[in-house]
Amino acid sequence: MLIVTSNEIPGHRIDAVFGEVMGLTVRSRDIGSQMLAGFRSLGGGELPEMTRALYESRQEVMARMVNEAQQRGANAIVAMRFDTSEMGTNWTEVCAYGTAVYVLPLGEGEPGATGQSAYLTKNAGQQAAQPQQNTPPAPPQQQPTPPHQF
Repeated sequence: MLIVTSNEIPGHRIDAVFGEVMGLTVRSRDIGSQMLAGFRSLGGGELPEMTRALYESRQEVMARMVNEAQQRGANAIVAMRFDTSEMGTNWTEVCAYGTAVYVLPLGEGEPGATGQSAYLTKNAGQQAAQPQQNTPPAPPQQQPTPPHQF
């Protein structure tokens, strides 16, 4: 999934817009890391416990946003942003949001095409021209057993 902070993706045409998507989490700071960070802040410098918590929160909200976009049929997100805010004294909200879109790479010679988009369209054409290998069918999936009723 392509994710960009710009409103357009160079070398790609937005073919469909699915609307805003987001991922959200609210995290509380545990007392242990908060106390440790408090002691570290006396000497100045980075607070690795808080950095790690913020990094993990951003990864989590990105994954949630991407999942929502994929469920809508998107293959890219444009105008992506992060937002954070404090909720109370120990809670932090982290949000990632953007616009879910379906983009098509522009081929060589098309206005606005880039080297990357030309490569993508050329590579896609070569893959489509290759014959498909015979693969054995997937085994049938078992239906879940209903719970016993007493």
